[in-house]
Amino acid sequence: MSTVIKVENVSKQYRLGEIGTGTISHDLNRWWHKVRGKEDPFLQIGEANDRSQKGSSDYVWALQNINFEVQQGEVLGIIGRNGAGKSTLLKILSKTTAPTTGSIKIKGRIASLLEVGTGFHPELSGRDNIFLNGAILGMSRHEIKSKFDEIVDFSGVERYIDTPVKRYSSGMYVRLAFAVAAHLESEILILDEVLAVGDAEFQKKCLGKMGDVSKNEGRTVIFVSHNMDAVYNLCNTGIFFENGFLKNAGNIQTIIDLYLKNTQNHMAFVDLDSIKSSRSGKQVNGRLQSIKIFNQNQENTTLISMGTDLILELELLILRISPKPEIGVSISNLKGVRLHHFVSSWHVEWMSWNEGKYKVRVRVPSLSLYPGKYNLSVWFRPHTSSGSDDFVDDICTIEILQNKSFANHLFKDFAANGGVYKMTEWDFKN
Repeated sequence: MSTVIKVENVSKQYRLGEIGTGTISHDLNRWWHKVRGKEDPFLQIGEANDRSQKGSSDYVWALQNINFEVQQGEVLGIIGRNGAGKSTLLKILSKTTAPTTGSIKIKGRIASLLEVGTGFHPELSGRDNIFLNGAILGMSRHEIKSKFDEIVDFSGVERYIDTPVKRYSSGMYVRLAFAVAAHLESEILILDEVLAVGDAEFQKKCLGKMGDVSKNEGRTVIFVSHNMDAVYNLCNTGIFFENGFLKNAGNIQTIIDLYLKNTQNHMAFVDLDSIKSSRSGKQVNGRLQSIKIFNQNQENTTLISMGTDLILELELLILRISPKPEIGVSISNLKGVRLHHFVSSWHVEWMSWNEGKYKVRVRVPSLSLYPGKYNLSVWFRPHTSSGSDDFVDDICTIEILQNKSFANHLFKDFAANGGVYKMTEWDFKN
């Protein structure tokens, strides 16, 4: 594979509040430094682009020292929070704005869809805009005509093709814009939140077409989206931006996991003593006090990759000695249907329990759940009791993330055991 995009030390600085530098003195200062061959003095005073905090400088760095390469036929996903610098990078790649410092080398023609209707003239019809976009890309009229019927059919706006696009809905606009960008003969396709406006049927068509563009046609796709499922299913590599910095690059699974960990507030510790509404039981023999959630890397998080280990650490207060107590955990979907439950009685019936605090740690290997959100419930009861001594329902939510290496797992343990994991590992400390 050959390199089609090479980004070297690219930075982009903006001045807040005004166009240009804002004053003649600033412009003269910059000019005087430039004619003497010196660095722009305002490059030294810019701040990182953290939109959540008020800064002391009028200058911000939308991007800082960005370096990466994209290979031919690669589908690269760019993810990050709003304001992280993703769209600025795409505008630089599309040559609609220039970097403040650094350079970009591009091999081939670029078709860009940076926002709804990019490059469309509102007074022209859909037909005229197709030819206009093709001409901008350097295509001949004959080349455009050969693709015209395919573009119109894909867009699904044939009835309105001779109507000025200013009368299109936003959905029709983006349908035609994507169809033009994807079907015209460019070597590189750049897409920014193209799926945000379209309906479910159109999104499915877009993903299929982008897959064909990269795999069958050997074209390069750069895709920005906040839809992690779309990014996961389409891209094979990714880069993660934060406050104008490129934080990490690599396998798309790793990059999505990193993004989710950095952008969400996850309730990985729950003080059960603070929960009253979802709690039941007399709590005569014992009381559950807290729960912590870990992934298989021992990280305290509610984000668990599909098919990897889930680790829970419960703190239990024994109030009265009880033979063969049982501790249980269940996982339910958001509709309340119990999918898995884990019980400790098989493992601890030989133990001698005394009054006091215990830490109970359970590891659930290769958790068999599809991507999505699930609720956890926990209980404690003596072996001889017909009901729970302490039961806390839906104490917290875990999120199962996509995992390509586990995508075809058949969940044999779940099917065979009716949702009960017999391979859970329990550990107790006084």
